[in-house]
Amino acid sequence: MTLCYQTFGDPASPTMLLIMGLGFQLVHWPDAFCRQLADQGLHVVRFDNRDAGRSTHLPGGTYTLDDMADDAVGLLDHLGVATAHVVGASLGAMVAQLMAIRHPDRVASLASLMSTSGQRGKGRTSPLIFRHLLARRPRTEEEAVERRVRIFRAVGSTGLAQDLDELRRATVEAFRRDPDARDGRRRQHRAVRTASDRTRALARLDVPTVVIHGSADPMCHPSGGRATAAAIPGARLEIIEGMGHDLPPAAWPRIITALAHNARTADPQPGGSR
Repeated sequence: MTLCYQTFGDPASPTMLLIMGLGFQLVHWPDAFCRQLADQGLHVVRFDNRDAGRSTHLPGGTYTLDDMADDAVGLLDHLGVATAHVVGASLGAMVAQLMAIRHPDRVASLASLMSTSGQRGKGRTSPLIFRHLLARRPRTEEEAVERRVRIFRAVGSTGLAQDLDELRRATVEAFRRDPDARDGRRRQHRAVRTASDRTRALARLDVPTVVIHGSADPMCHPSGGRATAAAIPGARLEIIEGMGHDLPPAAWPRIITALAHNARTADPQPGGSR
């Protein structure tokens, strides 16, 4: 398994690992967002999951979210990072939760964004939205941008200011990096559909945790975030009014503050997660 990754900030600083969601790539953690996290005194690592971007694709293969969590730990091994502050969004948050469950000694703090615990009936998604995600693959950059804007209108933040130019730029870059991404999305989707309820395992965690969710998230109902926070002992829940299933720039100050505070709770001394 080969994973493509990029870093921001001083490698001697505590590491924060960012895990993106279903079908998305490292470029969907915006550069400016990553730089602002690095400005908090963090070594920020973003990467492409298996079957996304420039990481290994597995035609015809099946795998689990557990496998994806183990991939992320393998990346930490490659980087020589003993423990990291792990941040996941959507599917990436499920992977982050499983990292904390399967490899608790590698996770200094946990942040679960716009996701769920796997508890039945929590964080439900409309089947109509999945049809947008799994629709016919775009053949050109223009089709890719049109499709991404259509998805954004279905799931994105309606109550917060957006940067559509950045959305289009990231979409073009993602298409150039991985123009035939639909099959990988399907395999990742299968891993989500076959995943078990993590509630009982989350209840055994002992790690500083923040759960962040938008009040207007149609992809993963806010009940998913509430269930996650309720499952993890001591977890802090942040509901951001007007935020959907995305990272609107207007919400960055609150999100970055919450992530940095959670990391400092676990890592009061500089370099504590190396």
